[in-house]
Amino acid sequence: MDFELTDDQKQIRQVARDFAEAELGEKIAPYDERHEFPGEIVRSLGPLGFLGVLVPEEYGGAGLDYVSYALIVEELNRGDASVGITMWAHNSLCANHILSFASPAQKAKYLPPLARGEVLGAWGLTEPGSGSDAAALSTRAELGDAGWVLNGSKAFITNASVGGTAVVMARTDPAKKSKGISAFILEKGMPGFSAGRPYRKLGLHASDTAELIFADARVPADNLLGERGQGFVQAMKVLEGGRIAMAAMAVGIAQAALDQAVKYMKHRTAFGQPLAAFNGLRGMVADMATEVEVARLLTLRAAYLKDQGQPAMHAAAMAKLFASEAAMKAATKAVQIHGGAGYITEFPVERIFRDAKLTEIGEGTSEIQRLVIAREILQLS
Repeated sequence: MDFELTDDQKQIRQVARDFAEAELGEKIAPYDERHEFPGEIVRSLGPLGFLGVLVPEEYGGAGLDYVSYALIVEELNRGDASVGITMWAHNSLCANHILSFASPAQKAKYLPPLARGEVLGAWGLTEPGSGSDAAALSTRAELGDAGWVLNGSKAFITNASVGGTAVVMARTDPAKKSKGISAFILEKGMPGFSAGRPYRKLGLHASDTAELIFADARVPADNLLGERGQGFVQAMKVLEGGRIAMAAMAVGIAQAALDQAVKYMKHRTAFGQPLAAFNGLRGMVADMATEVEVARLLTLRAAYLKDQGQPAMHAAAMAKLFASEAAMKAATKAVQIHGGAGYITEFPVERIFRDAKLTEIGEGTSEIQRLVIAREILQLS
């Protein structure tokens, strides 16, 4: 197996790293404190091609592979997870769903503005009453003479308030259960379609997360995405790529925690010595670094399989599970190494710790990832 990145992939990673170091990090702290979406920073991702990473050049995107995408996601989240999750939800979920299943006309209409960053994308599957059991969604879509009418809501949706385009799953044939769910493309301004107030969250304060609300929302018949009844199947396929990106997000957060721990250990002294001189703390950073590297390799392996057109759901679940738990452990150890300083907002590890938890919950909880992995191992349908 070749573990070496190509020259192009190395260059792409460096561009993302340079951007994160120059524009994120400490610069994002005021946005986090104010719970404010950093619109100007996010818009600056467009000219870099980071809002159309997977979109082919013919639609205005960068047309990169999944390995390159994972590297970008890692570096941006190493700088700040709020900007990182904004970028990958836009790419992995909304844009990628349209790219994977839309008609040529829909792709030509919606992908170019998404890829250029002229609009942000949101993706609606989760509901107040259906999370891990996604097939239990209750949002309804009924076809009438003037098109589709949607009623219901979606919960915990990244980019809900700031997004201009959303892909939404709704039940079109209730008796068919998961086979009666279809996907739709909605635009901001459609009658009856709105976003709720942004949530106040534990972490990721600078990302936009809110409900999507459908109150007799009027959607043209042509905005059915793919075939009727295939929305749930489409969503599960989209989540495969989304979990790779979530794993990369976790790797970036874990690396940020390690970076801050190393920096603090080299500069803080105790008993006349730098913290880096104490064997107990050395062991902690050794464990952190090892787990970060394992998480990175699992993530790149899943991305490689995706690039090769091979089944990647099992690998993506493994990567997402391990990386998210490694991120939480790394963040916890980083706070511990900082001692009291790690518990105040003047040091970045406090924010990193809060942000890390989402990776164990979003895109399928750790418990769901274990279920996916076990089903594959046990050969269960």
